Amino acid sequence: MVANWNNVSDDSRNDIVFEGRNQEYGAYEIRRKYNWTVTIVLGCMIGVLVAGMGIKFLLGLKGTEVEKEQILDMTAIDLTPPPADKNEPPPPPPPPPPPVLETVKFVPPVIKDDAVETDPPPPQDKLVETNVSTVTQEGDGDAVVVPSDGKGDGVIEEKVVEPFLIVEEMPEFPGGPAAMMKFVQNNIQYPQMARDAGLQGKCFVSFVVSPTGDIIDVKVLKGVPGCSECDKEAVRVVKSMPKWKPGKQTGRTVPVRANMPISYSLK
Repeated sequence: MVANWNNVSDDSRNDIVFEGRNQEYGAYEIRRKYNWTVTIVLGCMIGVLVAGMGIKFLLGLKGTEVEKEQILDMTAIDLTPPPADKNEPPPPPPPPPPPVLETVKFVPPVIKDDAVETDPPPPQDKLVETNVSTVTQEGDGDAVVVPSDGKGDGVIEEKVVEPFLIVEEMPEFPGGPAAMMKFVQNNIQYPQMARDAGLQGKCFVSFVVSPTGDIIDVKVLKGVPGCSECDKEAVRVVKSMPKWKPGKQTGRTVPVRANMPISYSLK
C-alpha cells in the first residue's frame, strides 16, 4: 500500500483516500479522471501548436512564391510616345527675342610705356550718338532708352511699331475671305430697333491684326446713318473673330491695319 501511495500517478491512491467514504462524491470522480484529463488537455495544446506552426509554414511558402513571381516578372513595357494627332493644332511659336540696343564698348584707359594702339577708341562725336556699354553690339532698331530717374541706368523698352497698311504678306482670316464672310453672316444680329425703323446701310469697321494674330484697336470709320446699335453690333462681331494669320514684312510678323464693310439689308 505504501508503494502505491508513493506513486503519484497510480489511481489506487484515490481508493486509499476515499476508502470507507462515499465514492459517489464528485471529488472522487474528478481525482480518478485527473490523469486522463491532463493528457487530453496536453494533447490538444500540442495539436493546436503543431497546427499553428504548419499554417505559418504554409503561408511562408506561399508568400515566398508570390515574392519570387514578382521578382522574376520581367514583362517589357512599351514607353514609345503615341503618334502625334494630325488634327491637333501645332504649338504656338516662341515669343520673339527682346530688342537689342546698339552700344559701343568703353573701357577705362590703362597707361603703358610700350602700349601699341590696336583698337582705337571711338571718336567723341560717335560716343554722343551711341550708348556706352561694356560690350560692342549692333541694335535691331526696335529698342529705345528711357531716361534714368536718378536711381540707376535707363530701362530699355521696345519701340512702339505703327500698324502697316500694306506688307509683303498681308494678314488673312482662317480659311480665307469666304470663311470670313460666312463667320460674319452667322454671328451678326440685326438690331430689332433698326428692323422696326427700316434702317439699312453699311458700317465700315477698321481694326489691327497684331503680330500674334489677335484683333485689336477696333473702331468705326463710317457707321449706318441713324443706327448706333448697328455700329456697336459690327464692332462686337469683329472683336469676336478668331485669330488671323498675321502679316509679315521682311520675314517678321508686324501689325497691319485692315478695313471691313458690314452690310445691314432688309430683304
